[in-house]
Amino acid sequence: MRERVRLEAVARFEAGETTSTIAVTLRVSERSVERWRRAWREHGSAGVLSRGSPGRPRLGEEQIARLERELERGPLAHGWEDQRWTLSRVKTLIGRLFHVSYTVEGAWRLLKRHGWSCQQPARRAVERDETAVEVWRKEVWPEVKGQRRSAAPGLFSRTKPASR
Repeated sequence: MRERVRLEAVARFEAGETTSTIAVTLRVSERSVERWRRAWREHGSAGVLSRGSPGRPRLGEEQIARLERELERGPLAHGWEDQRWTLSRVKTLIGRLFHVSYTVEGAWRLLKRHGWSCQQPARRAVERDETAVEVWRKEVWPEVKGQRRSAAPGLFSRTKPASR
């Protein structure tokens, strides 16, 4: 689609049409047409060809394979104190290994695209004390949570005529 519109613009450049006419006909901004015209003058038809989506993957297959090997080594091997891979850690690892910046969401998309998935613990920790958890829920949580506000009207407001 992108290529077709740009090549149509090239045909119109060669026919001598104005920027504004081309923009209206192709339903694009005049600024885009000006940019394409400049690229066409400098590099010919090849100058206006699309370079692809800016959201395409930035790591090649060899880099993905290396990333997977490093992820399999675990977070401890890369300096973190525990064995949890978080998206933030994966993002940091990608930056360290390949000097490429990903967002946390971008790192998630990359992992998902290559078959990795979000993992949740299959069972509770062995150290978990169910009695202590129940005591906390019944005694501590109500104090932390605080009292609910009453349903009665609150303070008056001088901005409302009915409250004077």
